Amino acid sequence: MTNLLALLGIGVLVMLWLDSARAREFALTLAQRYCEHRGMQLLDQSVSLTRIGLRWTNTGLCIRRMFRFEFSLEGMGRRTGYVLMLGARLETIDDGLPKTVDDDDGENDETTPPQSSDDNKVVPFKRRDQ
Repeated sequence: MTNLLALLGIGVLVMLWLDSARAREFALTLAQRYCEHRGMQLLDQSVSLTRIGLRWTNTGLCIRRMFRFEFSLEGMGRRTGYVLMLGARLETIDDGLPKTVDDDDGENDETTPPQSSDDNKVVPFKRRDQ
């Protein structure tokens, strides 16, 4: 019985290691595509695991991983971005740069200040939940 439990434990560890390797490769591919799409240069051609945790979803318990990547805008300087994955799905990619109108593909951008007339110096307040 002890041998069976040891084999089961080793099997679970191997499955977790393979799942983590697959998630890392997927995060690297996502970071490369994201950098190409935004016209940035992915530095070191790698991602590194920054944070790992568990999260309940509608489908059950999933592993949530945060990978860090470094990129450059014009070939000088390093900036840090993050790929957040829930299981094998992409949750979000964040590069820390302000969003532009082109990034949304037509959606309303909350980081762009609203247009106001010159005679009215008050900028209207816009709630995020609307």
